[in-house]
Amino acid sequence: MYKMIAIDLDGTLLTDDFMISPDTVKAIQKAVEIGVIVTIATGRMFPSAKQFAQQLGINVPLITYQGAIIKDTEEKEVMYERIIPPDIAQKLVDIACEKKIHLQVYQDDILYGASENDKLISYAEAVKVPYTIEPNLAKLAKHGFTKALFIEKPEYLDKLQGELRTLFGERAHIAKSKVDYLEVTHPEANKGSALLHLAEKLGIDRSEIIGIGDNHNDLELIKTAGLGIAMGNAVKELKDSADYISLTNNEEGVLHVIEKFVLEPNSVII
Repeated sequence: MYKMIAIDLDGTLLTDDFMISPDTVKAIQKAVEIGVIVTIATGRMFPSAKQFAQQLGINVPLITYQGAIIKDTEEKEVMYERIIPPDIAQKLVDIACEKKIHLQVYQDDILYGASENDKLISYAEAVKVPYTIEPNLAKLAKHGFTKALFIEKPEYLDKLQGELRTLFGERAHIAKSKVDYLEVTHPEANKGSALLHLAEKLGIDRSEIIGIGDNHNDLELIKTAGLGIAMGNAVKELKDSADYISLTNNEEGVLHVIEKFVLEPNSVII
């Protein structure tokens, strides 16, 4: 019944230690063997997502940067790209300067920060990607950003999220990917829009897709998929919108989904 599975990384496929269990890897490979397309749908950079795709042994287009870029693992083709326009990019830089909060931006698969600080270092170490210091982020803003990420205390970001939505309206997609991460992308750069684009290219109907996630930025993903799955550790908003709630990311929740709905014949929602 299901021909495609789109899986978020952090809090979903990955444990809290940023690992994928061996049994989950085997289940994904079994699904691929029977003809199911398994892809990653993440807010992470393409280079970071590619590392996990290689670990899984999947050679398919990956949905990255919250859906801003879909690119194949061999990096021969960019199938989809939606960039934050220069005027909004510049305004984000201005806001970060005015409020003195950490902003890191992404352009041409490079992570940039205006200064080397604990937030940037911790992020780069966690996702295992390098970073580049560019004190003048406004110079980069002239060409637009793939994604912009504010890192700050949750209560501060809740307020900032409201302010940015009022300021930009429908000209930007603004969502939390973690309690202390607020991500800004192009309005068509969300996991749902990117998933539909990829599915259409592959000749797959949305009813034939399973989408699995755990956080606010996965809402479009699970609403777009024919079967939307929230992890057991997911935020309440996602659970309320899901068709099914799995086990947590530390309890092999993705493995449970694949076994129940893909590898077991005639699986149905109970």
